[in-house]
Amino acid sequence: MPFKNLYFRIDFETYNLGGDYISFFLGPSTVVLAVPLYKKIQLLKSDVLPIIAGISAGYIAGISSILILSNFFGLDKIITSSLVPKSVTTPIGIEISKQIGGLPAITVAAIVATGIIGAVLGPFICRSFRIKDSVAVGIAIGTASHALGTTRAIELGETEGAMSGLAIGIAGLITVFLAPVLVYVFEFLS
Repeated sequence: MPFKNLYFRIDFETYNLGGDYISFFLGPSTVVLAVPLYKKIQLLKSDVLPIIAGISAGYIAGISSILILSNFFGLDKIITSSLVPKSVTTPIGIEISKQIGGLPAITVAAIVATGIIGAVLGPFICRSFRIKDSVAVGIAIGTASHALGTTRAIELGETEGAMSGLAIGIAGLITVFLAPVLVYVFEFLS
């Protein structure tokens, strides 16, 4: 029996047609976030190694925290795999979730929640820890809270927005290659 929404009596295929429209526009909207990066390309070229190191450290901390907390709370492997790609854009997160055995619907919910929380709390956390460097703020927000966080970083300044946009792309690439490996290693060690 196919899934039906019990309240509205809408089957999943009909519901998903609307979701397909949203997914279609997520890709181009993410690309638009690269415009500030283009304007700050000289900054990227001058500090490429610290920027890549910061994004990588943020990514590894994010994935590790999911794996450790999931293990601590005894979450099921499917739930854990669904939460791993929480800090990348939705199209990338859905594919990674499928690849590592997660449920894309849970991944989408985690991505949205992560983005909203990061956009709201990211600037506050950076101020609380007295992080004033615009490059560091942008990298932190973009690595942790992807496109929604980047929209907030753009409001903070052009440099913050550019670095946050860069962090989205690099964190997405890192996640595609390393998430399956980290999940496998963590399962092997557990």
